[in-house]
Amino acid sequence: MREWTRPESTLHILPPPGAGPEAALTMPWISQLARRDVTVLVDSFLLPEEAAQDRLELDRIDVRSLIGATFHSHGEMFGSLSVGSSTPGTWSEELVEDIRLLVAGLTSRMLFESSRRAMAEAIETGAEAQLAYQQFFGAVGHELRTPLAAVLGYTEVLLDDAEHGTPELVAKGMLRDGPVVVRACEQLLSVVDSLLGAGRTLSEDETRQDLNVAEAVADVVHWHRTPARTAGVRVVDEVDPDLTVWGHQAGVRQVLTSLLSNAITHHHHGGGTVHLSTRRLLGESGRPMVRIIVRDDGPGLTPEQMQHVFEPFVRYAERDTKGSGLGLSISRTIAERDGGAVRGESTPGSGSSFWLELPEDGSADRS
Repeated sequence: MREWTRPESTLHILPPPGAGPEAALTMPWISQLARRDVTVLVDSFLLPEEAAQDRLELDRIDVRSLIGATFHSHGEMFGSLSVGSSTPGTWSEELVEDIRLLVAGLTSRMLFESSRRAMAEAIETGAEAQLAYQQFFGAVGHELRTPLAAVLGYTEVLLDDAEHGTPELVAKGMLRDGPVVVRACEQLLSVVDSLLGAGRTLSEDETRQDLNVAEAVADVVHWHRTPARTAGVRVVDEVDPDLTVWGHQAGVRQVLTSLLSNAITHHHHGGGTVHLSTRRLLGESGRPMVRIIVRDDGPGLTPEQMQHVFEPFVRYAERDTKGSGLGLSISRTIAERDGGAVRGESTPGSGSSFWLELPEDGSADRS
């Protein structure tokens, strides 16, 4: 929307329906000149044909001459100021210099406020990141301490039996406590593998690029053929073959691996179906996005469980189901690094849907 204000009147000019962002520019022809320096127009009737939009705006507010200036820094324009008159004619050099001085002062003040707010936001973001790291490492320490304590405790018992007991007692103790030690070690290994895998993915020097969604999904489905067959789960791939997303290859595949693995692992015993599909949508900023959806018809999660499902080490699987509880938490971090998100919804008894959203076009990041 454009807005012009004059004594006792205000004029709003709306772009036509379906117009692109260029239609939202106020006086586009004069603005290009004003980007370089304060621009003086002595008569709107002298504007060239390519300045038709400028002339239209000036005619509607009865302005024949003006001084135009923009607020800009390092090539970025973030506002403009114009002073107009209903009669044609020249403007005094003194007034032009006053406008130039006013614009410079306002630009300096705006940049100062922008820098101050950016610094405050950076400090706040840093504090939030530090708190998140503290909470994460606290959770990691807790999760590692539990299986380590089990390994240490049961191993001490077995060593005591070996030192003071009979061979029969030692064998009985191994059969009794050995499986506990193995499960604790498997849990440790699962956590360490998840952390190492996330560290490699997040620290890779691989650049973001346009990725074909169908190819990435096909790879992930291929990797899960055996687990799906073992669980009796049918995987249905309904992904649009023409869709692409902007992201890191390894990261996209790791997130999809986590989502598909969860859908298969946490399914009903005795089979079921997992659907993979895609849809286009607009993000909050109007940027085109692609949503890659992994939907299952498993037991589902309650609303209370969904509130915590993305937290580190939160697991709702059965006790004998392997996993570290880090998959969704790490997946969200990877997706957010690429300008996307991982979200989900679930209904108890009807299954769950989790999805990865990523930008469809990387032009905004390349510009």
